[in-house]
Amino acid sequence: QVQLQESGPGLVKPVQTLSLTCTVSGVSITTAYNYWSWIRQPPGKGLEWIGYIAYRGTTYYSPSLKSRTSISRDTSKNQLTLQLNSVTPEDTAMYYCATSEAGGDFTSWGQGTQVTVSS
Repeated sequence: QVQLQESGPGLVKPVQTLSLTCTVSGVSITTAYNYWSWIRQPPGKGLEWIGYIAYRGTTYYSPSLKSRTSISRDTSKNQLTLQLNSVTPEDTAMYYCATSEAGGDFTSWGQGTQVTVSS
């Protein structure tokens, strides 16, 4: 059974860098054809896909967030990391990590972690 758990600071100040970790259990993040995404949902809005890191370590980001986003991984800890630079209050959202197989729907989600950007 695949489980994902997000963690990180709940409050970030404007202009700072948001950094979140997703700890995965039940499957290796290097298992073939698995893609590991970060997704967010601002209050009162729909889900927004941020980007993914693939089983081979390649990354792909949403064009709207690409200039501020970095997704990396620590295979020894089976963890993913999201960094979002120069945050503004518009980055306030519930942040999720999720997994899918190539071309498929998301099959497992973390519970999410709330991040508020405020001074």
